[in-house]
Amino acid sequence: MTRILERWRLALAAAAGAATTLLPGCGSPPVPAQPPAATAATPPAVVPNPANVPAEVVQSGATAVTGVRASGAATARAYRADAASHVYGLNKDRIWKGRLPPLLYAIGTLQVDLDARGQVHGMHWMRKPSHAPEVVAEIERTVRAAAPYPAPARMGKVVWTDTWLWHKSGQFQLDTLTEGQD
Repeated sequence: MTRILERWRLALAAAAGAATTLLPGCGSPPVPAQPPAATAATPPAVVPNPANVPAEVVQSGATAVTGVRASGAATARAYRADAASHVYGLNKDRIWKGRLPPLLYAIGTLQVDLDARGQVHGMHWMRKPSHAPEVVAEIERTVRAAAPYPAPARMGKVVWTDTWLWHKSGQFQLDTLTEGQD
């Protein structure tokens, strides 16, 4: 009996050692050092401008004409949150509050080509809810009406891809900002 217990103890110790060796990144990530607080003498950081986005967009984060801010995202994936937040801001009364119900009326994944100024240059459905053509038309209308999007200052242009989670009431959530589903 003692031998069996000893074997189990050794097996558990070996498994624990293997787990810590194989999964070193599973712990909490290190907390990044906080940058020193900006002072009045410190100028604001300038976002690189490879796409010739208007200087007023890059420097101030907004244009006087449109009021659209510049996105500091460096990748299309990072840009998703800026674009989704922009759509939510313009459609507050159409956003489903809370967790979505288990059965949705339509789900569609749309790619939107945006230029350096945040204007829509094209759309491509990756997953089109073909059973609901009225939803397809409404999503496309909503995307066009939300232009201009935050200018992708660091990328020049971007393809924004997001999944639209559509309830039969006409309210929706975007996968990027979803509150989940029951």
